[in-house]
Amino acid sequence: MIILAATPIGNLKDASLRLIDVLGEAAVVAAEDTRVTHRLLAGLGIANRPRLIALHDHNERDKAAELVELARDQDVVLLSDAGMPTVSDPGFHLVEAAAAAGVTVTALPGPSAVITALAVSGLPTDRFTFEGFLPRKHGERMHTLRDLSGERRTMVFFESPNRLAASLVDVAAALGDDRRVVVCRELTKMFEEVKRGTASELAAWAAEGVRGEIAVVIEGAPERVVDLETGVAQVLALVADGARLKEAAGEVAEATGLGKRDLYQAALDRR
Repeated sequence: MIILAATPIGNLKDASLRLIDVLGEAAVVAAEDTRVTHRLLAGLGIANRPRLIALHDHNERDKAAELVELARDQDVVLLSDAGMPTVSDPGFHLVEAAAAAGVTVTALPGPSAVITALAVSGLPTDRFTFEGFLPRKHGERMHTLRDLSGERRTMVFFESPNRLAASLVDVAAALGDDRRVVVCRELTKMFEEVKRGTASELAAWAAEGVRGEIAVVIEGAPERVVDLETGVAQVLALVADGARLKEAAGEVAEATGLGKRDLYQAALDRR
């Protein structure tokens, strides 16, 4: 089988007993960076020296078939540099290929920067979305953030410390400078820091320079309070612009939280 093994995101003491046991017996390990894996084995006091196969963004598609065939006869452990493989790390194409080939895939649960950041943020945790890394370029980043401006769920992102300040400026511009944001830096490490504030406040803070691994948690959009009368007016305006009534009712329902059927029937009665 293929074993997706979560590794510590900072503090080595977060390594699970299962991870230590599996690495102590593993014959084959596919690793995002073999140098990081060597350090992990040494840090955990593991004497075993498995065969290490590099699996990263640039070779994963080519290596997936080879690793799937290996996994038919023996366990193949997959490690990313930190956290759970496949989550903004290599592994997805390997799992996809294994599933298609009927090879078993299992996971050793463990540390996750996404869940850790969400848990300590103080923002709602009942519903959330993970958005990975924001685009590097300003224009693409603004487009992404504008698309998320109506997202009601708490959002979690990864970000480079070098781009954090610019990204927070764009968050303030696209989502509102008063949108609550939490920047989680160096989680589980000695210099862990959780900084809370509005988008504009944290943009000013980050402008002074930030180092380390960064996760950003952003408050979801506030609920839009729109009465049925206003919603119907919006539906009819869309219809006047050429939209079909059913489509217009659906669009307004999604934007306002009003019932689609209520909007449709009320607008139909007005026509």
